[in-house]
Amino acid sequence: MNPSVSILALLMACAPENAGQASTSGAGPLGGTLQAIMTERGLKEEDILAAAKTYTPSGKLDEYVIMASGGHGGNLIAIGVPSMRILKYVAVFGPESWQGYGYGGLGDKILYEDSRQGGKEVTWGDVHHPNFSETKGEYDGKYIFVNDKANARVAVVDLSDFMTKQIVANPLVMSDHGGAFVTPNTEYVVETSQYAAPLGGRYAPLDEYDTTYRGAAMFWHFDKEKGRLDQEKSWAIELPPYMQDLADAGKLESDGWVFINSWNTELSAGSEGKGKPFMESGASQNDMDYLHVINWKKAEQLIADGKFDIINGVRVISLATAASENVLTFIGEPKSPHGCDVTPDGKGIVVGGKLDTHATVFEFSKIKDLIEKGEFSGKDRYGVNVLDFQKSIRGQQEIGLGPLHTVFDDKGFAYTSVFLDSTVVKWNPNQLGQPVEALSVQYNIGHIMAAEGDTVSPDGHWVVAMNKMAQDRYQPVGPLLPQSFQLIDVSGEKMEITYDLPIPLGEPHYSQMIKADKLKPLQVYSPVGTNPYTDEVSPHAVTAGQERIERDGKKVHVYMSVIRSHLSPDYIDVNEGDEVTIHLTSLEQAYDQVHGFAIDMYNVNVSMEPGKYEEVTFTADRAGVFPFYCTEFCSALHLEMAGYLLVKPRE
Repeated sequence: MNPSVSILALLMACAPENAGQASTSGAGPLGGTLQAIMTERGLKEEDILAAAKTYTPSGKLDEYVIMASGGHGGNLIAIGVPSMRILKYVAVFGPESWQGYGYGGLGDKILYEDSRQGGKEVTWGDVHHPNFSETKGEYDGKYIFVNDKANARVAVVDLSDFMTKQIVANPLVMSDHGGAFVTPNTEYVVETSQYAAPLGGRYAPLDEYDTTYRGAAMFWHFDKEKGRLDQEKSWAIELPPYMQDLADAGKLESDGWVFINSWNTELSAGSEGKGKPFMESGASQNDMDYLHVINWKKAEQLIADGKFDIINGVRVISLATAASENVLTFIGEPKSPHGCDVTPDGKGIVVGGKLDTHATVFEFSKIKDLIEKGEFSGKDRYGVNVLDFQKSIRGQQEIGLGPLHTVFDDKGFAYTSVFLDSTVVKWNPNQLGQPVEALSVQYNIGHIMAAEGDTVSPDGHWVVAMNKMAQDRYQPVGPLLPQSFQLIDVSGEKMEITYDLPIPLGEPHYSQMIKADKLKPLQVYSPVGTNPYTDEVSPHAVTAGQERIERDGKKVHVYMSVIRSHLSPDYIDVNEGDEVTIHLTSLEQAYDQVHGFAIDMYNVNVSMEPGKYEEVTFTADRAGVFPFYCTEFCSALHLEMAGYLLVKPRE
């Protein structure tokens, strides 16, 4: 093809013969020619090219799926690429009514069971770092793990139905940030603390910060057969009260190691007004912070040998043991780091310091060699050996003001988000010092993602800038604006922004992009009556004709079937004060024939996907007549898919 032929000319040549005719529909310029539409809307040729790259006709599927954190929305966001269509919000740490999660059904046990910390029910989460399960360093599309910074929890989301199946609360720490990162074969899900506190939730005054406050790296053991975190086989490493940040697991050459950023080597704990500065300035005094280097396979052996303490029911390798055994080693790193990313070949660890202008590439072979030789430059105040910075690095690349996170493509390039400069910078970690390409994004980019960009074999083509500010990008909607995802085409010589997507719920942080064909989601639950939280047919599921109501004193069990277009039984008569359990079975096996079940005034709502079993238990503590109905418009007789709960008042 002649490169001088414009995309506009190609589009015009491919347009229908009558495309040039004036519109008679009264629809205005959108019924005219392509050129007329471009003129009316002020579009350029590059705008049309970007639209052609991302336009996905109805019925055509995306090549990739992004799973993005929902920030303080407490959820995950599934997004198609290249269309950038939001496909689903996945409820994780907070109730979500459309999915019937947290409103009386079986999901309540997942959502609330481990969140009752100190007797306080937690109903929100701050989701930061979702990570796909991996096999041999590749996303396998089976699970995704996600952390809750606000409440130190980790969740397991099953990608067979995009539902949260487990939430575990960390018994040691009060907040986390470096989670939930996986080892290359998902042996462990790694969760690291953020703000130091006495381990186990104890009290201690800030005057004891350096002696009593601690961090921890939790290694949650993942049972692949059950698809659940096994708390009994999990363990942790005690860390100093430096604020641990992001983490990444080694791969290939560096498999068996974990790398964790930290900040606050100054041990600042605030206390402004008591002769000490705010934490912000107090934690910014030293020239460098510490990269934590953990040999987790050696730590695993220490656990097997019984070299651990028990804190709040968790096996913990003490800081002293971790230091003396060189399970934990430190290296100085650029100040206030926020990115810690292992290169696809496992040979390098890229760190970006927010108060630096470089991306620093640590060389794993140098680190390992120095540790094995016992060649250290000193110890920190807690006795942890410290490696020499210059001897541990491959080198540095000038990036710009405020480098953060780095992802990779299939051609050996790295892409780093630069917060203060609001740019994505393309560079080569194997050819340091070479010219870089910087693409302006809008605005203040935080995290960044690439297609399969955290695996041993990135795909290239697409990068997404996850921007914190969007003040002139979209229609104003008040002072609280959406976050902004910008899709970048990196397949050519130059990076090009092709699409802007507003994210209207929460503040997304880390995200990953997986090949869509790796995902094998269910269409229906089969056999009928499957409990999605046990993956087994519930013993309380019913088939047609088995519907019934059983009473045992003040306990009432309702065995109900759900199918177009009736709920059977559709009349439930109980007494005020009765404990009512409704066992619901969707008899549907047709794809996308979803129903719902809600009881007015009782805060009960569950989603009934085809073949699904659900269970609702509540106390009939309010007398009266309460309609119940299907919440999903399922058929022409949807409104008739209803019934009554009658609660007789006490005499």
